[in-house]
Amino acid sequence: MANRRILVYYAWSRAGEVGAPLDIIENRFPTLFESRRLGYPRYVDLSDPSQFDQSVGGFLDHIMKRNFADFVELAGAQSGAPVVQVERVDDHGHLTALDAGLLKSIDTLIVISFDSLRTDQTAHSTEVDAVRRFLAQPDHLAFVCPHHDIGDVSGLPQDEWLPFQLTSFQHHGDKSIPPQQRFGGFARSLLAGLGVPVQNRFGLRPAIEPDGSPAAIVVEPALDRLNLLDGVTTFNLHAHLPHLERQGDAVEKLDVLVRQKIDLTAPPHPFTRERDTFDALLQSRSGTFAGSLLVSDATLWSSTAGGVDSLRQFWSNVVQRPRTEQ
Repeated sequence: MANRRILVYYAWSRAGEVGAPLDIIENRFPTLFESRRLGYPRYVDLSDPSQFDQSVGGFLDHIMKRNFADFVELAGAQSGAPVVQVERVDDHGHLTALDAGLLKSIDTLIVISFDSLRTDQTAHSTEVDAVRRFLAQPDHLAFVCPHHDIGDVSGLPQDEWLPFQLTSFQHHGDKSIPPQQRFGGFARSLLAGLGVPVQNRFGLRPAIEPDGSPAAIVVEPALDRLNLLDGVTTFNLHAHLPHLERQGDAVEKLDVLVRQKIDLTAPPHPFTRERDTFDALLQSRSGTFAGSLLVSDATLWSSTAGGVDSLRQFWSNVVQRPRTEQ
């Protein structure tokens, strides 16, 4: 057993997500009912309303959190202790902050920043300080993981909103994604507070092989000082992933550890005019923190998109990594 103590922190507000107005299609999760309808027959086992809440809450419980169940099970088995799972804000609006008390007995932190920007989840100064102190320990490892930011029209004149959002929609090709769906406010604020600002931009379609398996990731092995990518050749098959754009001091403090190829057979996206890969996994440079900070997409810990055989090796490498001297 690795004896790792792992916290998965879901940075969303359940109250804020469940309370999203259903007459507006943008910037909210789908309900479980909508997911069943769009994905039929994939979720037919969740169709009984007497057993399964058909609202956004049901989607969070029975689809979203199920995405991470395989990682939680594997990590618990390999670490010898149950993975701690915490939601930032519960159904009643109660906040469980990512503070020193929560991190006291943890050595591996995974922040799933699947929070809608609409809900304004922001890391408080006490939370930033707690994570900074957490990263002051050489053996500690933190992943901060936003998801995509699709349909951001900030700075565009209104007559360009629809063409831009339609281009993005056609590129990623997922009919369940509305014209604008923006996630990751907690991750952005936490990373900015730590002095390494990163923006999760777009929802890019990663390349796949002709047989439907994930395309190989592009790794910088010389930078992989924790050997997290040993035996890892691919991630998963999620259909829309962000480019993790380093900004300000992050350019000098974070390295790009993994890039993923973009599916250039998909309808074009403005990002693909200049690049055929996106930055998929960032890692703090030696000396930035005593511990290690990584930034990835939230679905790096997800299994339901498929294509996770190699990704499971990544999970094991994280959980079973050797101890670092204090």
